[in-house]
Amino acid sequence: MSERTDDLGPIEEMGPIDYVVVEFPGNRMTGEGLPLLIDLVDRGIIRILDMTFIKKDEDGSVTALEIADLTGDGNLDLAVFEGARSGLMGRDDLEEAAAAVEPGNSAGLLVYENLWAAPFATALRRGGAQLVASGRLPVQAVLASLEAVEAESAS
Repeated sequence: MSERTDDLGPIEEMGPIDYVVVEFPGNRMTGEGLPLLIDLVDRGIIRILDMTFIKKDEDGSVTALEIADLTGDGNLDLAVFEGARSGLMGRDDLEEAAAAVEPGNSAGLLVYENLWAAPFATALRRGGAQLVASGRLPVQAVLASLEAVEAESAS
């Protein structure tokens, strides 16, 4: 009973799937994080399922961006991710992401599988467990909380 999701592999063996929307103020994409993202993929920590870039104009209109030379060095910085489209990200997801982006900015949308957690998730599913809630703490919120605790301890 190994259902498949296109080229993704058996569903029961998949790790948790996450997404991130990264906003680039003023459409300034330096590509500085790309080598780190490639390293995560190369080490088998994550698998990129979908990667899309959008640009939100000042009038609020949104356009999809093509794979591009972000750093201006003549190399296609994102060529390694060309074709990263599983079909999980639909038009409604792009619209929701675009709503979070300020006019005049662009954003990268990334859907990825946490391969590092796949064996753990598989073992839990075999035992009948299921994930019923998930979330992420923004780094800024964690830092603010730690600073508040530190200030409280100092007084």
